[in-house]
Amino acid sequence: MVQKICSTTEVQVIEGVTVDVKARVVTVVGPRGTLTRDFKHLSVEITKDAKGLIKVSKWFGTKKQLAAVRSVVSHISNMMTGVTKGFEYKMKMVYAHFPINVACDKVNGSKTNNKIEIRNYLGEKVVRVAIMGEGCVVDRTKEKDEIMVTGNSLENVGRSCSLIQQMCAAKHKDIRKYLDGIYVSSKKVIE
Repeated sequence: MVQKICSTTEVQVIEGVTVDVKARVVTVVGPRGTLTRDFKHLSVEITKDAKGLIKVSKWFGTKKQLAAVRSVVSHISNMMTGVTKGFEYKMKMVYAHFPINVACDKVNGSKTNNKIEIRNYLGEKVVRVAIMGEGCVVDRTKEKDEIMVTGNSLENVGRSCSLIQQMCAAKHKDIRKYLDGIYVSSKKVIE
């Protein structure tokens, strides 16, 4: 099998953001906050030059290993977007008969709403509770039956939304018939 000698991808640091790279740990600081991500599980070379260019390189990699280069660049780019603009996911509550009740609350001494309680799903008495990921805020919107999850980290916002969606799964029922639940309706970058 032929191995590529060196695969390199670059990403430009956007203005208003400082990126620090030390031993494959990338820290991005911007106006909305700080994000840190550890890439030590990947055997790639991450360097930053004086022009504000971040280079991710992989030497003598197989096809699967070379795919990690672009993934690291995408993660760093998403981190820079997160600390400058932020991410917003909107979710819709869908129900046929029993209206789903949602309450957003603070937990663990937080200043923002980072807990959601879901009641009356399919008429069940059990209260479903989800704690949002670090830095994520959940709130109701002005629109009926809609909630919004916002944050700086794309991974945490997406993970929080998937946690909400998976909690409201119709267990032991025909999912073609029971479509009740809370689903992601839109994803966007906050302007």
